[in-house]
Amino acid sequence: METHISAQHWRRYVSVFLIFSTAMNTACAVTHYSIPEEMEEGSIVANLAADLGLDAKTLVKRKVRLDVIANKRYLEINKETGELFIAEKIDREYLCNSKNPSCFLKMDVSIEEPIRMFNIEVEIMDINDNVPHFRRDTMHLDISESTPAGERFSLNNAVDPDFGTNSVKSYHLSDEEHFSIEIQTGRDGSKFADLVLKNALDREEQAVHNLILTAVDGGVPARTGTANIIVRVLDTNDNAPQFDKESYTINVMENAPIGKLVIELNATDLDEGTNSEIIYSYSLYTSEKTQAIFSLNSNSGEIRVKEMINYEDFRIYDMEVIAMDKGPNSLSSQCKLTILVTDMNDNHPEMSIKSFQSPIKENVAIDTVIAIVSVSDKDSGENGIVDLHIADQLPFALRESSDNYYELVVSQPLDREKVPEYEITFTVTDRGSPPLSDNETMTLELLDVNDNVPQFPQSFYTIPVMENNAPGALLSSLTAFDPDLHENQYLVYFIIEKEIVNTSMSMLFSINPENGNLYALKTFDYEIEKEFLFHIEARDSGVPPLSSNVTVHIIIVDQNDNTPVIVSPWRAHGSVVEEKIPRSTDKGSLVSKVIAIDTDSVQNSRITYQFLQVTDATLFSLDQYNGEIRTMRMFSYRDPRHQRLVVIAKDNGEPALSATVTIKLSTVETAVKAYSDMTEVPLEYDIFSDINLYLVIGLGSVSFLLLITILVTCVLKCQKPMPSKAAPPSRNSVISERNSTIADSTLVSNDAYWYSLFLAETRKGKLVVRQPVPKAGSRYIVSSLPRSTGLTETSDSAASTLQYPK
Repeated sequence: METHISAQHWRRYVSVFLIFSTAMNTACAVTHYSIPEEMEEGSIVANLAADLGLDAKTLVKRKVRLDVIANKRYLEINKETGELFIAEKIDREYLCNSKNPSCFLKMDVSIEEPIRMFNIEVEIMDINDNVPHFRRDTMHLDISESTPAGERFSLNNAVDPDFGTNSVKSYHLSDEEHFSIEIQTGRDGSKFADLVLKNALDREEQAVHNLILTAVDGGVPARTGTANIIVRVLDTNDNAPQFDKESYTINVMENAPIGKLVIELNATDLDEGTNSEIIYSYSLYTSEKTQAIFSLNSNSGEIRVKEMINYEDFRIYDMEVIAMDKGPNSLSSQCKLTILVTDMNDNHPEMSIKSFQSPIKENVAIDTVIAIVSVSDKDSGENGIVDLHIADQLPFALRESSDNYYELVVSQPLDREKVPEYEITFTVTDRGSPPLSDNETMTLELLDVNDNVPQFPQSFYTIPVMENNAPGALLSSLTAFDPDLHENQYLVYFIIEKEIVNTSMSMLFSINPENGNLYALKTFDYEIEKEFLFHIEARDSGVPPLSSNVTVHIIIVDQNDNTPVIVSPWRAHGSVVEEKIPRSTDKGSLVSKVIAIDTDSVQNSRITYQFLQVTDATLFSLDQYNGEIRTMRMFSYRDPRHQRLVVIAKDNGEPALSATVTIKLSTVETAVKAYSDMTEVPLEYDIFSDINLYLVIGLGSVSFLLLITILVTCVLKCQKPMPSKAAPPSRNSVISERNSTIADSTLVSNDAYWYSLFLAETRKGKLVVRQPVPKAGSRYIVSSLPRSTGLTETSDSAASTLQYPK
């Protein structure tokens, strides 16, 4: 890190010593300055004009000049002001010997008119701009653990290019528990560090010591440098081998095979290298007989059987084993072993199954005896005492009946459906060491009992059936499961009888009694029958029989099997409807309304309308949802008198079904009053204040009665013959029935088109067809609620209805 001194603070570090000449003109004085190194370029050192007694204004004219003597030019004179300033940053360590306390720049200042010469000397002072550093970052030392405390080890010293107090002053060590640092000072003032061992080292406790040596200089602030010291502790043979135990007692069976491992001794030595390598041997306290029976591996410490052991010849063997390391001045330790010979259990126990009952019924009572077993062993003592066992998870238990006799009894309820048979293994074991055993396995078979009812996979079945199904079609397989066997497992399926409108389920559905396959006996029509709910029973053939039932929900799924029927405009003969319309009809006027019905449901009954053909597409528009045909503009003299519109009504089924109607429009010159106001205004909710409520109700009632009167009058006039040029479009007669019980206002007509007119005039209603498609000659009853009800959509209890007889 470099240290910089600004021009305005340089006087804090500079000592200026002026030596003035005492001679008049024959000798020159030497002017002395002191500055710190690393000053910034341009920093002012001194004002030579003032110090030398010169007039700064005449320096340029008198050609003042600065000459450097045997040095690089680091300073310059400002000829305008006479100031001496730094021209290039000065590094004392580069310029001078860092160990030399004196570092000077000698210069001459010359001036003319008259010629004069001045000697200048600038001393460069050291600053702490360098950190101490070691020649090697890591130092390695090997110290034996037997090295006494106080031993000294020389270390590489740190160097610092700075001078004086800024050079290395002291050293610090990170670990002062085992080591310390002593500092030595050289003749040139250099500081050297010695590593001193404070306490003896133990390699077994810590084999490597990692130390950090820090060098600190005397600057302010102080600077430091570090080096790593790795001390490896060298081993000495100062640890004797140690056994895991001081004594061992071992049991060995007689007739143990030759080479059998008796014990593997283990001794450890905390030293390393050859100091930790161990050799095992018998001591003099081990008899020759023992050494003949047992062998000792000198490297691994394994003791094995060397000859056959006979319990009757010798029962106890004593031995002592020595463990010795291979280091200089070998160290050793001993352990004692006692080997006990155990009598060999060389006779196996025997057992005999006296009786065994199989098969048995699964509902056999608990504590029923199903087998009797006897046991024996020719050995004596513990080797001759035997025990009989079976597996714990079996639902059976052994009960001792007399000496060496056992009964096998049922201890838990049996279930053939879970476990059809049991493998029962009788194990007889003596109490010898090691124990000997024998076993025998018997198979117990269980007979089935009708104790399980048939089970359906589901408690409720929902079966969708598409309408127009073929009679005899398979609907579903309702198969139950009975875990019993044979006749207890054979199932028969029945439909539990239930009548629907004097029709039993067996007339509509059939089930295969053997496999539970459910069939339809007839073709279903969604428009007539939508669902069926009944029960199916599964019964086994056991004695007594067991049964269970399940609920079946048949849902008839609608199919797009009904074509839309166009009921307005009504076509008594053929598919073409002729209409007349005044040429003066305004833009947006209702020309006709196409109404189609579809007896299907949901998506299959949703009708949309569109033009299939149109003479002039710019003249008429068709609402795809309500079928209204309106004028898009007024007629012009260029438009033909006859317009042909083909409208298709299409349902939303897959595939879609449709019906078409052709409307031939003829324009006439005379305006017809009946068409002038036939536009349907969207029904809106008007928000009235309490003040105007009664007034609005009164005006609405009067308007409604006036509208009905005008409509009835128009209908009556249409029944009279009129000239062709002045007559409105011909309609069938409409009869007003005020006393009808269908609705408050009722019109009866042979033409469903009047329903559309009535609907537009009263701004009410929703078409509801409750009867089959009308035949020719039938009369329509078109009804609506009064406007005063304020309903925007008709409900089931108050619907505008288009009805017709069957």
